[in-house]
Amino acid sequence: MENKFIGLSVPNLSLDILDNLKECIETGWVSTGGKFITEFEKKMANYVGVNDAVSIQSGTAGLHTALRVLGVDNSDEVIVPTLTFIAAVNPVKYLGANPVFMDCDESLNMNVDKLERFCKEECELRENNLVNKKTGRKIKAIVVVHVFGNMANMEKITNIAKKYKLKVLEDATEALGTYYTEGKYKGKFAGTIGDMGVYSFNANKIITTGGGGMVVSNNQSLLDEVRFLSVQAKTDSLYFVHNEIGYNYRLTNLQAALGVDQIDRLEEFINTKIKNYSYYKEEIEKIEGLELLPFNKGIRANHWFYSIIVNKDKYGIDRDELLTKLNNINIQTRPLWRLIHKQKPYQNSETYEINRADYFEENLINIPCSSNLTTKEVETVIDKLKQFRG
Repeated sequence: MENKFIGLSVPNLSLDILDNLKECIETGWVSTGGKFITEFEKKMANYVGVNDAVSIQSGTAGLHTALRVLGVDNSDEVIVPTLTFIAAVNPVKYLGANPVFMDCDESLNMNVDKLERFCKEECELRENNLVNKKTGRKIKAIVVVHVFGNMANMEKITNIAKKYKLKVLEDATEALGTYYTEGKYKGKFAGTIGDMGVYSFNANKIITTGGGGMVVSNNQSLLDEVRFLSVQAKTDSLYFVHNEIGYNYRLTNLQAALGVDQIDRLEEFINTKIKNYSYYKEEIEKIEGLELLPFNKGIRANHWFYSIIVNKDKYGIDRDELLTKLNNINIQTRPLWRLIHKQKPYQNSETYEINRADYFEENLINIPCSSNLTTKEVETVIDKLKQFRG
């Protein structure tokens, strides 16, 4: 008998949303205007504790426009992680700029010690700009990704950025709901600490609008510019005057109609994820050769993705064999992304002391972690992890 499919990270949608969708259809507000867009932006801003938020077509579109309004252009370099999804890096190339790839630490986030060393030893400040001594190009910004809902070391990153005159763009596409519980930024949410932050509502994210994203900042003029660019940069919307190149990047009212319901359920989703993570952790600790990666101390993580490290020598089979076995019985698991600096478009880009990321690329898998995952489904995954031990 074939096992029931257990998805990796699937949407958790309620039929309560249908009333909102019905209103969109009945009023005709189905595209990039309508009350749900404004309502969703206000709810998001209120949730993460900022004054305003700008809805956007996708997390990628948000990163693209944010980098542009932060002043990145084709003469610049941007420091990025190699351990991330490629959408965090591609917007750098959209603007014609050049990425410089940084290694990760044990939390999978950017290694701040190497970041600091790179800025100190490989670069120099010239006329208030950090310049890469090797290329002679200005380094304009750092893209910080909060990987799998874990929080990067924002206190150290912001200190480095201030010292070396760098902008900080937080890719919080995986980390909506994660915040500090101690330290300088206690109570601050991922995405709200740097110059700008971006969230994603793709179908696999902790809340979803099918697609879509949100840009936040404590700098209202930057947000106003993002909003302006996202609607084709209309200088005069009545007479269709456009003095800049803009984008068709606005969220639709239909998508926002999903979002206003989803955001209200976010804390419920996070509680379920924390409960399931704790159950996994308790049981996986009993399986020699497997380690469930922890989330950083001092934060309330949203626990978006759960990551297991497979030690072939102790577990008996390697990561790839386990991955194949689980997927073959309808338990959807995936490997870590291929490191970005190894991808064909980026193989000639500059890298700095990358070695730890290789270990995670070779040995990590993500296991089912949906916010509607049942206890019985968690038990099924655990049973198979025990069964497949060689």
